[in-house]
Amino acid sequence: MNGILLTEDQQALVETTLDFTQDHIAPHALDWDRDKHFPVDVLRKAAGLGLGGVYVREESGGSGLSRADGVLVFETLASGCPCLAAYLSIHNMVAWMVDRYGDPAQREHLLPRLCAMDDLASYCLTEPGAGSDAAALTTRAVRDGDHWILTGVKQFISGAGVSQIYLVMARTGGTGHDGISAFLVDKDDPGLSFGPDERKMGWHAQPTRQVVLDGVRVPADRLLGREGHGFRIAMNGLNGGRLGIAACSLGGARSALDRSLTHLADRQAFGARLLDAQALRFRLADMATELAAARALVHQAAQALDRHDPQAPYLCAMAKRFATDTGYTVADRALQLHGGYGYLSEYGIEKIVRDLRVHQILEGSNEIMRVIVARGLTEAFG
Repeated sequence: MNGILLTEDQQALVETTLDFTQDHIAPHALDWDRDKHFPVDVLRKAAGLGLGGVYVREESGGSGLSRADGVLVFETLASGCPCLAAYLSIHNMVAWMVDRYGDPAQREHLLPRLCAMDDLASYCLTEPGAGSDAAALTTRAVRDGDHWILTGVKQFISGAGVSQIYLVMARTGGTGHDGISAFLVDKDDPGLSFGPDERKMGWHAQPTRQVVLDGVRVPADRLLGREGHGFRIAMNGLNGGRLGIAACSLGGARSALDRSLTHLADRQAFGARLLDAQALRFRLADMATELAAARALVHQAAQALDRHDPQAPYLCAMAKRFATDTGYTVADRALQLHGGYGYLSEYGIEKIVRDLRVHQILEGSNEIMRVIVARGLTEAFG
């Protein structure tokens, strides 16, 4: 990784992940995008390498890796397909939340299958009327004896309809953050259904659908963590999720830059290689510099999260904003450097541009990342 000093274990992790990416992901990414195919079989092969439970403790069946390790994994996977890597990041966010906040019975029941990706997982926070303002969600969970009854609609849910486990944030109390709790809902629970697969600009290789909860009745032991702690659980999960998406932007953009170097070396204009044109070399230099800066910030934030630094949420927001904006910009410049070829599907650049665009929106839009960063800067002033 350019500019990042890796340990021997991290170097081996990157090499193993890269081999998997080049063998099982990159050769098929364009076909998956064209066919809108969600390659669950490939996800399960990735789980065989320990990538279904990256941050889950080893005693729970996971790989027990650090956040600093994880961003290396997701950047590498995204060099083959940002869309599939991003779903893996989301699945791993849910698995970590179960491991971190689940009771022993929940961990024993869920984590072996989640880590093996025999069961896929989805994260259900956003609603049709509550996106950036997550504390305004209206999905309700009402206690009924030894059960909870959940009613509401979740929007833009990755993996919906295919995933078996849905981590659902629902209101169990009054308005605001403290009235939200987290629940583990199973695909087979009566009353759970899904909207049609959304027609999207990118991310075609994973389904995105509404999750509809029509009086879904779940046992009381499906509550994750304590009642009223759901918003805190959701936000703590998103700190890591933001790093995963940031790393996916780096991987996609790095692939676009590598493709640009090859293209400019192969193409000639006015009797010379395009790669020899100083203006184009300067553009490539800027792209590489901006990616290196973004990567350094992502790794700084990951290390802060690993050591439980109080500034970690602030740094994760900063890294997510900068890396996803930079990744998209670099991919867009790569398309321009390809000229008309960049606009053709077969070259793969336009897919990267489409896939990376949504990273500036999900896991908290970049406008919300600016709110978090600004709050961290100004909170001492009241």
